[in-house]
Amino acid sequence: MTTEELTANVEKALEEIRPFLNSDGGDISLVSIEKGKHVIVRLEGACTSCSVNQMTLRAGVETTIKKFAPQIETVVNIS
Repeated sequence: MTTEELTANVEKALEEIRPFLNSDGGDISLVSIEKGKHVIVRLEGACTSCSVNQMTLRAGVETTIKKFAPQIETVVNIS
């Protein structure tokens, strides 16, 4: 998979999870993809102060990204 295809797949994954985040006043943006296997995202809005944002990141965001791009190993949030 090319870098462009990988980025497009990760963006598709974020588009799938975004409505759930938006419904709680949050959002997410892709910051970068490192070495083709590490995704850096930024949780925004209400997600920054949410007490369960790490669970959302793992159970929701990471799972969805891996569905679209199985080669991704980690998903990390930066504030």
